[in-house]
Order: sequence, then structure tokens, then C-alpha cells
Amino acid sequence: MDEHKGKVLSWRLSDGVVEVALDRPPANEIGLAMLEDLERFVAVLPALESKASALILLSTQKAGFSAGADLRELYEQAQKMDASAAAKGVREFLERIHAFLNRLDASPLTTIAAVHGVCFGGGFELALACDLIIADKMARFCFPELRLGLVPGFGGIPRLKRDIGNAVVRDLLLTGRSINATKGLAVGLVSQVAAEGEALRVARATAAQTTKFDRATSAAAKRFIKPLPAEELRREIDIFCDLFTRPAVMEGLRKFVENAGPHPYLP
Repeated sequence: MDEHKGKVLSWRLSDGVVEVALDRPPANEIGLAMLEDLERFVAVLPALESKASALILLSTQKAGFSAGADLRELYEQAQKMDASAAAKGVREFLERIHAFLNRLDASPLTTIAAVHGVCFGGGFELALACDLIIADKMARFCFPELRLGLVPGFGGIPRLKRDIGNAVVRDLLLTGRSINATKGLAVGLVSQVAAEGEALRVARATAAQTTKFDRATSAAAKRFIKPLPAEELRREIDIFCDLFTRPAVMEGLRKFVENAGPHPYLP
């Protein structure tokens, strides 16, 4: 078994399957520490791809898969800069996270997100970069970004459009409502619904199934059925950065950070 541990992420290779575990309390918020670990992982991904057939992305946190971008860190960093520098910093962060997600999306491995609990915002976008989402019945999916005056920035909308119908995409984006795993299965977002607490077990069984096939054939099939929406992904970064410079966004982030009570997007 090949194992490595970063600050908030660990990975291991066993029996032809790579398992990547997100481990940042309380809910795997995606900030600089998570991004740096993801970049360290993607640097060794080519070597892992030569030995594996599948990859499982999972969370060790009880709250869920991931609550999304670290908005507190984003706000605090922006407060230290003028508007131009803040916008430049956000673009740099987005370009880095897109580079990771695009690499994961295009990996020849069959990639599986084992989801429980919250899978919101940037966490939802992380799951969407995987080939399959296996969710326990208590999982919930949501894009809450419009409440902050933003759109999803990690590539979520182009990937969701690629995978399911536009009516569902518009509903998730424009209402900010969450959907459960059963609804996700019905609209084609989720490939399997597991009993509560069983998503990882089902993901492991699914990954084991993929090891039975010729890897080159699986990779060719994936390239055919899952093209990268590269132009729309680039446009999304531009739209996010344009919106980020608006005063309403900073005000929304300030209210989020200063709110000590339950945040509105949590279940």
C-alpha cells in the first residue's frame, strides 16, 4: 500500500484504487491549505495513474463532503488589499483550482465521489469533476453563491450542464435550493444512492468493478463521453471575477463572516 498525508488531505493506493480523503474540519472548506494539498496530489497523479484503475474522493468529516469555498479566508484576504489586488488574487486562486479540477476531470482513471452530508458550492463543483457521484441518502447538493452576489466559480455550471438538463441547472443556480440524493438520482446527477453512512462502501465496490476492465479501453470511453467544456470554464472565471469587484459581494461576505448563527445554506 502506498500512503501519503498532507495538511488537510491524504491519499493511498491499494489494489488498483486510489483513495483521496479530505480532512479539514469542520466541513472541508476549500481555501489555500486545501488547494496546496490538492496541487501536491495532482503532481503525483501521473505515477498513480500508471498503477491504478479508479480513484475515490471522500470526506472524513462528519458534516459532509464539503461545504465549499472558505469564504472567511476569502473575505479576510480581500480586506487586506485594494479592489484591484483582491480581484487579481481571486483570479489566481480560481485558475489554480480550475487547473486541478480540469486535471481530475480528464484523468484516465474512473473517478468516484463518495458523498455524505453537505455537498455545497465549491464542494459540489469538486464532486462534479468526478465521473460518478455515489451519495448516501442524507446527502444534499446546493449552489448557494447567488446569496453572496456571485456565481459558482470552480467550474460547476459548465460541468453540470454537460451532465444533466438545463432546467435542473437553472433551478439549482437561480434559486439556491438544495436537492437530496434521491432527487439527484432522478435527474441524473447521482449514479447510486446508498444507505446512510454507506456511500464509501458502495464507492469501493464500484471501484473494484472498474479494475476488471482494460484500462486503455476505459480511458478511451471516458474521453468520448466526457469532453471538457474548456471555453465555458474560462468564461466562468471571467464572470466570477467581474462580479467579485462589486461592493455588494464584499457586503455579503462580511455578513456571512460576522454571522455567528447557523448559515442559511446549511441543512
